[in-house]
Amino acid sequence: MTGSGKTGLLLVTAEEALGAGVPVVMIDVKGDLTNLLMTPSDLSGEALLPWAEAMAAPGDERSDVEIAAELARERAEGLRSWGITAAAVEGWNARTRVRVLTPGSTAGKPLHVLSSLERRSPRWESDPESARAQLSAAVSLVLRLVGRDPDPARSKEHVLLSVLAERRLRAGGDADLTALVGDLQKPPIDHIGALKLDAFMLKKERGKLAAALNGLIASPTFASWRTGAPVDVGSWLAPDGEGRTPAVIVSVAHLDTDERALVLGVVLEEMLAWTRSLPGSRRLRALFMLDEVYGLIPPHPANPPTKRPMVELMKQARAFGVGVVLATQNPMDLDYRALSNAGVWCIGRLQTDADRARVVDGITGSTAEAREVGNVVEKLAPRWFLVRNVHANEGTRLVQPRWAMSFLRGPMTRVELQKARRAREREEGTGAVGGAESNSDIEMENPTGRVAANYRTGPNPRFPAERGYGPP
Repeated sequence: MTGSGKTGLLLVTAEEALGAGVPVVMIDVKGDLTNLLMTPSDLSGEALLPWAEAMAAPGDERSDVEIAAELARERAEGLRSWGITAAAVEGWNARTRVRVLTPGSTAGKPLHVLSSLERRSPRWESDPESARAQLSAAVSLVLRLVGRDPDPARSKEHVLLSVLAERRLRAGGDADLTALVGDLQKPPIDHIGALKLDAFMLKKERGKLAAALNGLIASPTFASWRTGAPVDVGSWLAPDGEGRTPAVIVSVAHLDTDERALVLGVVLEEMLAWTRSLPGSRRLRALFMLDEVYGLIPPHPANPPTKRPMVELMKQARAFGVGVVLATQNPMDLDYRALSNAGVWCIGRLQTDADRARVVDGITGSTAEAREVGNVVEKLAPRWFLVRNVHANEGTRLVQPRWAMSFLRGPMTRVELQKARRAREREEGTGAVGGAESNSDIEMENPTGRVAANYRTGPNPRFPAERGYGPP
């Protein structure tokens, strides 16, 4: 685990949730949450040999076999120190199924990001407001792909396409792009709001928009955006035929910044709509995780398409039994509404005084407490976290996550992702579900990490200040 260890903490949390039968949806912005694919129960160097060359340090002249053996030894010792055996990893693999969705790419399973536009959703009867929000996000993505203004508030193209698409969807049909091109050429409506159609948008402009959409339809590159699994969280999180608990990773690391925001806007609107369709619950029924939210929930006045659904999830999801976990390297880039709705804080090493001040201010009350907590945060060692649960009375704790069963390769290329998927499919094919050791083999007093000590006042004597807070 490099840096502060936040990605390792996220993966360990996901492993524990899945081991407890809680399905997980993960948004992978950087490309390293896909490491969850790599949980080989074989603790020998042979299982890590395909990754040895990429993990070699500059100037390392050892062979791939030697590097793989060293990586395997370190992994085996780390797992053993937490009481995790090869049989426990095999049992975890037998009870879980990890799937990676890659919109606009075939490195993972393709994701039909326009499914809320081109495939009619039952929500048009049960929850039309959510259906309309999903439609708006899909139209924004289409307009971005053809180089038009995707903003729902100011784009004429967005308003027109949304009206034409909703007309078809409310009538019980689909609104695929081919049909919308036909509607632009021969409009089935004569008014947009109070204006006649030609006053709202000239026929010539509608023709240009139709030509742009037709070019998109004809593009071989665009085909991968319109195939694959639909954007349907309910189906993603349903147990498979063998009773395995699903983990779905939506990887957008290969997209540019604008595409990423628009695609995630579609996914997050679906996540919000699905969450609101659930009955209230005090039990955790699903976990939603997003690693590196930079630019996705920015402070006012920035308003990317990801911000509204993400803030609403932070406010409401817990009431429906859906947990939301966000991670960032820079808390200054988060909207205050997201920060104020965080119930549990896990604070690792922060590089700047401003970041530390903002986080400490969010979790403390008095000035004296803020000063003491700030001193601890400043001296945290890698892979140690200051944890504060605002719903509990146990105070603040220092916690070290257990060793991850996942092999932390780091960000993965498309080729590496395909390689990891094949290895995972082989791993999931070993053993019957529940046939290996039970999950109790990896249960501990504090299953997600090792509690170092209660933090109350002053430095913890186990970790002298001059050495930093962390393992001795």
